[in-house]
Amino acid sequence: MIVETEILENVEINHAPIKYWVSMTDKFFSRVQRITSKLIISCETYQQALIVEANALNRSEMKYVNICHKKPYYPSWYMVYEHGKHLGDYESWFKLDYFKRN
Repeated sequence: MIVETEILENVEINHAPIKYWVSMTDKFFSRVQRITSKLIISCETYQQALIVEANALNRSEMKYVNICHKKPYYPSWYMVYEHGKHLGDYESWFKLDYFKRN
């Protein structure tokens, strides 16, 4: 029992924030650019990722929508665009039902 306590006291815990990424294929840009276009939106919380996922599913040009807990990697033959809430004009993706059709 004493040995376990000593070991636990010496363990360093990494408190790095957990991030999530929502990846999707943009069929519109894939057609225009004639190369598979992937959009990756980084999120600070799982709730944000769920909102971004719901918004992506409401857009007809977005396919293969996934929430990832590790940053997705795609080979060089994909065109990859990475965005986040504070990177550019993607704040609307974080508003619930922003792209919902009536």
